[in-house]
Amino acid sequence: MLTRRQFLAAGGAAVVASVGGRQLLASSRLASASTLPVDPITGALQVLGRSSLRLPGSLPDASLPAGTDTLPGIEHVVVLMLENHSYDNLLGMLGRGRGETPRGDGFAIGPNGLPTATNPYGDGRIQHAFRMPTTCQLSGTPSQQWTASHHAYDAGLNDGFVTAPISYGSTQLVGGVAMGYWTGDDLPFTYALASQFPIGDRWFSSTLCQTDPNRRFLIAGTSAGMTGDLGTSPGNFVPDAGLPLPANGTIFNSLDNYGISWSNYADSFPTGATPELFPTDDAITEQLHYKAISQFYTDAASGELPAFSLLDPNYSVQSQENPQNMVLGERVLADVVDALGSSPLWSSTVFVLVYDEHGGYYDHVPTPAALAPDSIPPMLQPGEATYDGFSRYGFRVPAIVVSPYSKRNYVSHVYYDHTSILAMLERKWNLPALTYRDANANDLIDFIDIAALQKRHPTFPSLPRLPAPGDTSAALACSTNGPGTIPPPGSISG
Repeated sequence: MLTRRQFLAAGGAAVVASVGGRQLLASSRLASASTLPVDPITGALQVLGRSSLRLPGSLPDASLPAGTDTLPGIEHVVVLMLENHSYDNLLGMLGRGRGETPRGDGFAIGPNGLPTATNPYGDGRIQHAFRMPTTCQLSGTPSQQWTASHHAYDAGLNDGFVTAPISYGSTQLVGGVAMGYWTGDDLPFTYALASQFPIGDRWFSSTLCQTDPNRRFLIAGTSAGMTGDLGTSPGNFVPDAGLPLPANGTIFNSLDNYGISWSNYADSFPTGATPELFPTDDAITEQLHYKAISQFYTDAASGELPAFSLLDPNYSVQSQENPQNMVLGERVLADVVDALGSSPLWSSTVFVLVYDEHGGYYDHVPTPAALAPDSIPPMLQPGEATYDGFSRYGFRVPAIVVSPYSKRNYVSHVYYDHTSILAMLERKWNLPALTYRDANANDLIDFIDIAALQKRHPTFPSLPRLPAPGDTSAALACSTNGPGTIPPPGSISG
């Protein structure tokens, strides 16, 4: 296996292909993925509704030059990736209140009006899904580490959430907190947004593990082997000359190559900036494109947003990762949506809200097979199992697409992962694919009313009136008083 630097230095190991008038390098390492057994590839393509395999470096439209704008009318794409919640945990109760119409594939509801979802303890007791007592979370649990996530998945049974170890070899288990969820009473803005604008109920995280590997998929279509958050052990090194790098760089490199403007609006730089997850590729260009997140609101108000904006809020208090108070992250979401809704750029903007991974919280949909992005294997902690490597998606996460051309009253059942955002950017500007994953990912067009876009007749001429976020004084009290008793009394049977 060659790193990208070693590959480029070798010279003779490369195949030079002319795509759209540009010379693109495709490594033999990437090309070798096409020699994998047919069945895994066929199965992964079937999940995506595809019958043929696109290659890294290929263009969405081979008849047009790379860099061609194929979706005029959508001029600005804004992405906010919050943290650590599954679809069921956050949106499982959407439209499932008394007298409401269920929206999306969330919880099944029993005669008592409560979810029927359960997970077993090792001693035979049963943990029932329960509404979290407050909008605050426990510290350190649940867990979404590689081993914990695969234990929860349990070969598709999804029955290992409460018995998952916090980390490989740990005697501490996740416990009942994994079956907790919130409702629209807790997160009124989020639920209203998900009721007005289209949601995706088959959006999976890109890999069954933690935040940083999934964010790498968001920006490069691969984690380059990473399976844990940044650190110094085998599964989470920052890549350097001696470790794998994505063969075709990151989406930021592609945007630079074709003169497409972008900004990373980050609360903290460089440690809180997602592009820095691939510092060899992005450190220099990130310095040129980084802006304080406060500048996003100024740029939105003045109509000066770039073509692509990635938002990185304060990940210590505003990202909704445990043990944070959920309503603080909802406030950020509301501020971002309100800024776009009042911006002169509203009529030409697509905003994507998505979560990086499930955070250890329960979801009832088994995660399907996925295309391995490249031939870089998982780099694991000593003793950890490989499982399916990167040939399986992570659990479902919430996703909402907000745009003046979003489909009304719509739930997309198309299969997505984080590389679908790459696929959308690549379709918009006809950019070469980075890996097998984004080359074959479904883009976000199913969320968009294309007929309305072509006619320039917005489905949402203005941002609908939405309720205030849930950061009331009562909800904020748990930040001081604690999250309450989790799991609550009466939620365990047997």
